[in-house]
Amino acid sequence: SVEQIEKKAPLRFLKVNGGDKKNLLGQTVIKGSITNTAKMVTFKDVDVQLSFYSKTGTLLMQDQEVIYDEVAPGNTIRFKSKYFSPKGTDSVAMKILSAKF
Repeated sequence: SVEQIEKKAPLRFLKVNGGDKKNLLGQTVIKGSITNTAKMVTFKDVDVQLSFYSKTGTLLMQDQEVIYDEVAPGNTIRFKSKYFSPKGTDSVAMKILSAKF
């Protein structure tokens, strides 16, 4: 069934987007959104990997954050995190590792 297919492959149906900026305290503020393109399954507790890169593309640090929220089919949720990123961070990449249903 469609529901079983969606439950077996949450990464096919979840997309993460976002950006980052520095605040006055020198923290990197990451604002992102997670979109669920599935037709039937609501996903929750989405595990997002954050990768901090230098200007030359060198990986400086990786971290994981679980977004404790539900993403209903066809919906998008927003999240915001603050990090003291490594010196020399130029960009932050986001990738979904897993999700529950």
